[in-house]
Amino acid sequence: MDGASGLPLPERGGKTCLELAHTPNLDAMAPEGILGLVRTVPPGMEPSSACACMSVLGYDPKVYYRGRAGIEAKSMGIPVGDGEVVFRCNLVAISDGKMRDYSSGHISTDEAQQLIGALNESLGSDRIRFYPGISYRHICKLRGREDTLSAICTPPHDIPGKPIDEFIPRGSGSDLLQDLMKRSEVVLREHPVNVERRSRGDIPATMLWLFWGSGKAPDLPPFQQVYGLKAAMTSGVDLLHGLGQMVGMDSLKIPGVTDGLDNDYAAQAVGALKALEGHDLVVIHIEAPDEVAHAGAIDDKVEAIQRIDMEVISRLRSWRPNALRVLVMPDHPTPIETRTHSPDPVPFLLWGAGFTANGAKRFTEAEAAKTGFFIDEGYDIMSRLIGRG
Repeated sequence: MDGASGLPLPERGGKTCLELAHTPNLDAMAPEGILGLVRTVPPGMEPSSACACMSVLGYDPKVYYRGRAGIEAKSMGIPVGDGEVVFRCNLVAISDGKMRDYSSGHISTDEAQQLIGALNESLGSDRIRFYPGISYRHICKLRGREDTLSAICTPPHDIPGKPIDEFIPRGSGSDLLQDLMKRSEVVLREHPVNVERRSRGDIPATMLWLFWGSGKAPDLPPFQQVYGLKAAMTSGVDLLHGLGQMVGMDSLKIPGVTDGLDNDYAAQAVGALKALEGHDLVVIHIEAPDEVAHAGAIDDKVEAIQRIDMEVISRLRSWRPNALRVLVMPDHPTPIETRTHSPDPVPFLLWGAGFTANGAKRFTEAEAAKTGFFIDEGYDIMSRLIGRG
């Protein structure tokens, strides 16, 4: 449940989104399982989903994490050779010098592909190449500019409504990044896609924002080799598919799986359970709570959590009684107040055969803290799920 946990909301009686959500299935499972808190982001490391999800999958970020862009490039089949680096780049909307929207109103993948194509035609070369991803998320590959990895960059979802001049790339190697961002504005300004978006009242994509640079993707040992299980993954984002591919997990192609509230939660759950016919373990990654939290939308985050409970957790709970061992958790908190990721510990629930209840009442941050059960090394959570911890 990506980004599902958070902080108490004063405007909602001091409750978190997990506490506000109606979650009868998780509420029934919590008293039957083990609830606690786990630290998925090691101290001093960035609280990105790449780092946190690496922990969830059972790999120590302190050993293996080398940056997010390389992982996403892997999922998109983009080769990164010697002397090459990759950057994640978002199509963003800037208004009056401020970050209006980090996703250009969650621009469609088809529209984004057209814009990335135009950027390649105008700004691309044998040393600069842009690769279209999903919705607003894309990749830029640079050749012969490894110095750009030293630039200080800020994710656009960290600065909603703030003046961008304070957060554009700076430091060693930032000159090229700044130049590409500035020139992208000219290419995007009157592109037919943006003209049409404005006519519909949609948010236009006004700039390409570069951040999260990295070199080659890290080498991770195969999941089946480390844990002895054949695994698969379903997700609506390239990052998670990239992590899964790097550890040898099969990527499930389930129609209707997206990164937003329009995700087909039921199809995702049904497809994951079907995949258990040929796999020992399936990872169901749901991005929606994180996406709407970045937008500061309390009701949408509560809705995402409720739909996960109603359409996903209910199916796991009722599927072949006593046949499953289930781990439910966010990868990191995404508090509504800050609208960005936090490195704080997150609640987790281990439920099913072999797990003895430890007195919890609900799947919430407060209930998890009350149990006093804390896992400091997040990557240990996978061993506990499969019965090795």
